[in-house]
Amino acid sequence: MKQQKMILHPEEKKILDAGFAAAFGGAPERYFSAPGRTEIGGNHTDHQRGRVLAGAVDLDTRAAVRCNGTGEIRILSQGYPLCVVDLATLTPVAEEVNSTPALIRGVAARFSQLGCKVQGFDAYVQSTVLPGSGLSSSAAFEVLVGTIINHLFFDGKATQPEIAMIGQYAENVFFGKPCGLMDQMASAVGGMITIDFGKKDAPEIRSVEFDFASCGHALCIIDSGADHADLTDEYAAVTRDFGALCAHFGKEVLTQVPEEDFYAAIPALRASCGDRAVMRGIHEYEENKRVTQQVAALAAGDFDRFLELIKESGYSSYMYLQNVIPAGYVQHQDMAVALGLCQHYLQGRGAYRVHGGGFAGTVQAFVPLDMLEDFRAGIDGALGEGACHVLTIRPQGGVEMEIL
Repeated sequence: MKQQKMILHPEEKKILDAGFAAAFGGAPERYFSAPGRTEIGGNHTDHQRGRVLAGAVDLDTRAAVRCNGTGEIRILSQGYPLCVVDLATLTPVAEEVNSTPALIRGVAARFSQLGCKVQGFDAYVQSTVLPGSGLSSSAAFEVLVGTIINHLFFDGKATQPEIAMIGQYAENVFFGKPCGLMDQMASAVGGMITIDFGKKDAPEIRSVEFDFASCGHALCIIDSGADHADLTDEYAAVTRDFGALCAHFGKEVLTQVPEEDFYAAIPALRASCGDRAVMRGIHEYEENKRVTQQVAALAAGDFDRFLELIKESGYSSYMYLQNVIPAGYVQHQDMAVALGLCQHYLQGRGAYRVHGGGFAGTVQAFVPLDMLEDFRAGIDGALGEGACHVLTIRPQGGVEMEIL
């Protein structure tokens, strides 16, 4: 897909230049950006090679960059310590699991495997995609690093989908998180897209042209205030449950198992995999169908039907996928509270659902514009100032910015 241009305005450039100079001395040579993403449909379907509907958003991670002539990548993200990655080692480092250097090393390693001669560079990074915001700051960072390496050392030969897959490789193999590909793909490609991951190495990507504001609704992301840093096992358990179901049929992912075979095997699956795994399987089949229906509804201009499907997705995630309340949590049920607040302030209008990985993080809501001010005030009053973010879809994915 052709990338649209993105302009770096003088005031934005001045801020990045000052940060780079303070970190590394001198001036940067080039500038890059990668957006956060919002998942609109397809909750936890990507790692089963299902379908998703997602969009890049107008919050991004951007970098001022200069080649440094060494064998080290040095990245300073505003508010964090300097990350230094020695390119002499391009294999996973046990001590780096769940760390930013692991992501950098993983992206560099995969480019090297593809024949790219990765060299050292310095980068000063600023981000409006806050960690834990549910807009996938890690994917934006991976896509940013991949876009930098692709342009500096690979003549831009990697496509946007390939950059996404490189980011997923870094997160799976080096960072240690068994994520799917949706986050990276939405960030890398840009715009609103639907993806069918049925073909493992060649996902089918289609643009979806639709303006939510034209239907009188704002796209909102509500930060529940929960911390998902200690919930890696909860996310991994979703994958394990799907894996147990697949093992029963001798398949790699659930989309390879016909739906009628799954339902016919439920008595045996309950005995061997447990009821939670079975319910997660039910969610997977229904959610995949919902994505196709959502895309069709938008194409037909049937926004009311689209909102119904958003609500159905939220109910399915809560009841069957069970990624709202972490196992055993009683005192802290942040996501459930945020969902309850959305129901209260929307008063039966619009739609809302758990967003992204779930368990902690954010809720997505489509809010009628005439309710937006009161909705945001109510959410912020309960969860803290700035908890409700109003977003728009960004047309650009990972991109080198042009100077105005």
